[in-house]
Amino acid sequence: MQLTSTQNPLLKRIRRATESGRPTDDGLIVIEGPHLVQEALKGEWRVEQILATPEARELYDELLRNAGCEVVEVAPRAFASTAATENSQELLALLQPRAWTWDDLTSGSALVVVLDGIQDPGNAGTIVRSAEAFGATGVVFLSGCARVANGKLLRATAGSIFRLPYLETVTPAELIADMQAVDMTLYALAASATTSVADVDLRDKCALVVGSEGAGVSSVISAKAQAVRIPTRNVESLNAAIACSIALFLAQQRRNVP
Repeated sequence: MQLTSTQNPLLKRIRRATESGRPTDDGLIVIEGPHLVQEALKGEWRVEQILATPEARELYDELLRNAGCEVVEVAPRAFASTAATENSQELLALLQPRAWTWDDLTSGSALVVVLDGIQDPGNAGTIVRSAEAFGATGVVFLSGCARVANGKLLRATAGSIFRLPYLETVTPAELIADMQAVDMTLYALAASATTSVADVDLRDKCALVVGSEGAGVSSVISAKAQAVRIPTRNVESLNAAIACSIALFLAQQRRNVP
């Protein structure tokens, strides 16, 4: 059976989700392209359904046969009405994200990344990718950040979001209470700080907060955190994702030294 109408209820649900950057009405997240589908199949999320045009079904035959879920064929014109990318590869999937807990993020010698007011999905996704690459144990998206279901964020993570524990829409008060409960040190990246991130001990259980380039880390978080900076020359501040990546790399280097 092939879906041919742009008004098909399933396609309409997907279209609403991709246009809003939020989950579908039944809580599923839409991803596009064979790379993300392949990464999802290796991750912690559950792939519920894959949609593909006849051409994509033939091109990615092996991937689809190994997916272990329902594959729905969609006519090219109908598929185009759901795609969020300009150059669609005519393959998308509906995923049930794993429900993580604070304990998942903070077990052992935790290194948690906290996004505070990061609304640009590309920056948010890049931070998630760097968090996994440099050994962070989880990511917290505070209220007001880009949502995980945003297509650009998902693509920017390059699949890391399917493996790395995360929590979203957490309030600053909730974050502070949870961190105090597990005795975590809180560091906030701030261009105006007097202490370099290289001069604090990132080997112990801690969280690293990165704020938006315009507003920085919120006052509620700053009041409970030690401000640290990344020394620069001739520029006032760095892109949020770059700054966070540098700090995470430094933390990884410190933690790898006995």
